[in-house]
Amino acid sequence: MQFLPMKLPSSSASKFLFSVFVLVVSTEAVIKLPGNVTIPAVIVFGDSIVDAGNNNNLKTPAKCNFPPYGRDFMGGVSTGRFSNGKVPSDLIVEELGIKELLPAYLQPNLQPEDLLTGVTFASGGCGYDPLTTELA
Repeated sequence: MQFLPMKLPSSSASKFLFSVFVLVVSTEAVIKLPGNVTIPAVIVFGDSIVDAGNNNNLKTPAKCNFPPYGRDFMGGVSTGRFSNGKVPSDLIVEELGIKELLPAYLQPNLQPEDLLTGVTFASGGCGYDPLTTELA
């Protein structure tokens, strides 16, 4: 069995790639708004990427309100988010300083005050393509 000879990268190329890697890993994503701009609410529409639990009370096979989902979430509880922690919309509202978590619109304990600062209408398994419902 013969292997193709591989050329190792040069020392300067290795240093450059390592520098780029360190730069990318060490940078912090921060949302910076001008001082006179505030965002009072975030309304989210989408699929499982930003679903915060709207599917929990729907008749659908696309659910994730059971372990191992939520194991890295506060208290290790699965909330219906399609992740083991927060979803991107949670990170955005937290970074904007609006609230810590963006609640699901169909959440049973949703308060009217929650609507003033934003909710997510996202539902896992939804899609614009007509084939989405046939595949689920």
